[in-house]
Parts: sequence; C-alpha cells; structure tokens
Amino acid sequence: MLRDALTILLSSVVAVGGGAASAWYALQSAEGVGALTVRGWTAYPDAGSPQADPYSKARVAREADLPLGRAEGISFATARDSGGEPLRRQCSYRIEGEVPSARFWTVHVAPDAAAAPAGRAAALSSQALLREADGSFLVVASHHPSPGNWLALDGQGAMRLVLTLYDTPVASNEDIAETELPQVLRIGCDG
Repeated sequence: MLRDALTILLSSVVAVGGGAASAWYALQSAEGVGALTVRGWTAYPDAGSPQADPYSKARVAREADLPLGRAEGISFATARDSGGEPLRRQCSYRIEGEVPSARFWTVHVAPDAAAAPAGRAAALSSQALLREADGSFLVVASHHPSPGNWLALDGQGAMRLVLTLYDTPVASNEDIAETELPQVLRIGCDG
C-alpha cells in the first residue's frame, strides 16, 4: 500500500516537473516553437497573428510584449554576434550591411535597463541614420563614443539587439528566410 502511494507520488512529481521544465525551456529558447532564424537574427513572424502557436502566445504574455501583425511589420533579435559569441554590454560591435525594404525601422538594445547612458538614445532609426553611397549603413554599438552612427551602451552583462521593420513586404513574404540582414561584428571588449 505504501509502496503504491510512493510510486504514484514519484510519478506525479516526475510528470509535473518534466512538464514544467519542458514548457520553461520552450519559452526561454531563442529558437523556440514558431521561431525563424535568418543569418543569426531570430523572428517570430506569426506572434502577432491569429495563427500564433500557444508557446508564442505564452512568450508574448510573459514578456508583456506587443507583437506586430504581419501587415504591420516584423522584429528580429539576436543575442550573438556573427562569430557566434554572446553579445555583452562591455564589448563594442559593428552592425553593418543592409536592411530589407521598409517604410521605417529601428535598432535597439534589449533588455532596456541600463542600455544607454543618461542623455543618449537607446535606439537608432532609419530616419536619423547616416548611410553609405550604396545605401548600406554602419552602426557602432559601444561604451565609447564613435563618429557616425553610434548606439551608446552602458552597464555590463548579456544583451540582445532588436531590429524592427515597420510596414515592410518582408513580414508578409513567404521567403523570409532569404532576407538579407546586417552582420554584427565584435570590435573588442573592455576588461
């Protein structure tokens, strides 16, 4: 009798613990259910649509996010540089290349806490960006001021870069995986 009760208790603990652990992993994983990764940038194209999977809906609710619908745009995020190393606030990065056609786009650091020093914008937009003659751009994300397009960083620890494209054909395109997105190259790190 006691053996049966212990077996049932152990089975219940394993089932509940395993279920909770798998749900936590699916919500924490950058390449979770519904994710699309393009050149190291990850997006959830269906997150703001009625076709969103339950894990995407849970992720949106947990992060108190307001996802864009396919007709509104799409957000791409990366937590790693083009070499595969994690992005760190104490390092400097070059974000360079081209962005797909969009009416407006922004690039910012997430999470926002301690993203930029006081008095500096924590994001750059397509309307206030200096471009190269061929239409490409170069942004330096760093603690140290840089000429041109500078995205000021502050603090230490992990970070993500978020590139949001508004009113873009990429969001409703079935070939999102073919999209050209900028590279994130590490320049160096402080200490």
